[in-house]
Amino acid sequence: MKRTQTAALALATAVAALAPALVEASAADGTAFLQDPAGGEKKMRSTKDKTYKVEGQLRFHPGVVYTMVPRPAAKGGQDWAGGAEGEMPDPKSLAWEPKFEFAWGVSDVALLKTALASKGRHPVVLHATLWTADRTKAAEVHSTVKDRPATGRTTLPGGKRIACDTGGYTAEWSVTRSGHGSVGGTLKWNADCAQYRTAFSQK
Repeated sequence: MKRTQTAALALATAVAALAPALVEASAADGTAFLQDPAGGEKKMRSTKDKTYKVEGQLRFHPGVVYTMVPRPAAKGGQDWAGGAEGEMPDPKSLAWEPKFEFAWGVSDVALLKTALASKGRHPVVLHATLWTADRTKAAEVHSTVKDRPATGRTTLPGGKRIACDTGGYTAEWSVTRSGHGSVGGTLKWNADCAQYRTAFSQK
């Protein structure tokens, strides 16, 4: 009986070893992602008006998914991490299931030399769209919350499965403090799955 396995790169040693070739790895949790702007958890894009400075960051998690199938008895070999005994990943089932992780910060311009304005709540809008090379919308997330803390981080599921080997994509994102400022950017991603197929065959 087939079952779907959502794979973080840390689940399989062979796949995890390939992570640097694909994305910027997070040492904290073993997952992999693309980040705009690059440079770590505290690296943000920013803008400000007379009242607030708005900062934002996007981490795009491609999210590899595949199906585990029974391993042919004749082949034997080591079982895959995350799979039941006697199972192996089916390369034909490989796909992507992206998530969008946002970080934001809203600070009072008058307090920039001291500390972030951690008190109070803010109407913050998070938005991201994943576009194909021909500008077809592949996935989109949007979250409007009127009572967010001044700083935060949250992950929104893309809600769409992306087929392997469908070329290059562009993620456009923004973080908006309603009525005061918006910051955002873009990042590129390639949906190629060749390295995962290689890892599966080597395992």
